[in-house]
Amino acid sequence: MRPSTSRKASKPLTKPAFFPAENVLDRALPATMVGQQEFEQYRFSNFDFTRADISGRRFTECLFENCNFAGTSLSHVALQNVAFEGCKLLGLQFHACRDMLFGVHFSQCQLDYASFQGKVMPNTRFVNCSLREADFTQADLTNAVFQECGLLDAVFSGTKLNGADFVTAHDVVLDPELNQVRQARFAAHSLPGLLTKYELVISK
Repeated sequence: MRPSTSRKASKPLTKPAFFPAENVLDRALPATMVGQQEFEQYRFSNFDFTRADISGRRFTECLFENCNFAGTSLSHVALQNVAFEGCKLLGLQFHACRDMLFGVHFSQCQLDYASFQGKVMPNTRFVNCSLREADFTQADLTNAVFQECGLLDAVFSGTKLNGADFVTAHDVVLDPELNQVRQARFAAHSLPGLLTKYELVISK
């Protein structure tokens, strides 16, 4: 796997919020759009993409809310400033997405077992998400925010976490010697998770 490279002077993406009325869709695509490959400024609500084939499609400035992506292939999918709210994204292989302009936002999503291996995604916000056993190996999460997220058994190895915010995250376990954590922020209750390898006994 090639090492990830940081974007120059990366700034936080503005979460997509404007969608033309004709681009607001609920539950299913109209028959005339079934074969469409590119979607810009679309809002998808209550879609069931379970095991759907969306490979190769491009989504730009889109919002998915209350959608189910279980078993969906993201092979060569372009996610360019795309937000997910209240979605089931269990086990999704985000590392299979196209690298160019990859940008995502997550709020109240189930991201257990998802993989972000090698993805360059600085400033990404995870808000009230479950990230159990999510894999962030060699990802660039510089200045990322994990707000009220559960990270039980999440994998951080060779991960860029400089400036990342874990203050309100739970079950954080990572090795500072195997990751870049300069100016990353942690709450006092997370300290044992940073010292696990040393088998220290920390009294409250």
